[in-house]
Amino acid sequence: GGGSVPVLFCFSVFARPSSVPHGAGYELLIQKFLSLYGDQIDMHRKFVVQLFAEEWSQYIDLPKGFLVNERCKVRLVPLQIQITTLGNLTPSSTIFFCCDMQERFRPAIKYFGDIISVGQRLLQGARLLGIPVIVTEQYPKGLGSTVQEIDLTGAKLVLPKTKFSMVLPEVEAALAEIPGVRSVVLFGVETHVCIQQTALELIGRGLEVHIVADATSSRSMMDRMFALERLARTGIIVTTSEAILLQLVADKEHPKFKEIQNLIKASAPESGLLSKV
Repeated sequence: GGGSVPVLFCFSVFARPSSVPHGAGYELLIQKFLSLYGDQIDMHRKFVVQLFAEEWSQYIDLPKGFLVNERCKVRLVPLQIQITTLGNLTPSSTIFFCCDMQERFRPAIKYFGDIISVGQRLLQGARLLGIPVIVTEQYPKGLGSTVQEIDLTGAKLVLPKTKFSMVLPEVEAALAEIPGVRSVVLFGVETHVCIQQTALELIGRGLEVHIVADATSSRSMMDRMFALERLARTGIIVTTSEAILLQLVADKEHPKFKEIQNLIKASAPESGLLSKV
């Protein structure tokens, strides 16, 4: 029948009772583990889901094709092998996040004009390649809308927020609606606040995050530098706009290569943005 089934979810020293829909399988169990323990789970490790088997009085690996039909106890076990983050990008599995590129930040953020220029180029590339874009604005009533230079035509979502992270309920719903999303290309301001908190939440949900170094900044270059270093240590990929765009087309024979190449040729001159401090 329908309805939900009580399940005890165990991870490390934790055990939390919850429920899943009747007939839920492996994917739904993983999603529930992430919702319960996302802050504790290192998504750069491999895991095995195990089921407590009464007949053996111990946990066994989840049987192939297992569906939750009755009350049970499951646990998530991290393996010792770490997964190498390869950072491969394809348009069909990628989404762009543009974070808080607003008018009020113009005088305060270092090299703001440069990151506007690069951000606009990334959004043009997203439109050419059919990549969805999610845009947020931090308290727009007080801090203004996204700057006029950035064309939001075709953006999937443009959302106001007060939370520093972009991972709002509407964003989570949008991600769930897009089949096969694996990678998030993230840029905007400020690197050590909204960008950092967004990136950490996204990897906690199992997504691969690429931060575009030439399209993100802060008021302080010291804050920016240490945020990027911290994020890189967690397995987040710190990269550049040109690397992103060329990785997405991947081949000179790609039908959009010439247009992407023209975007790159029209790039802004290098600034002090990429210096350490």
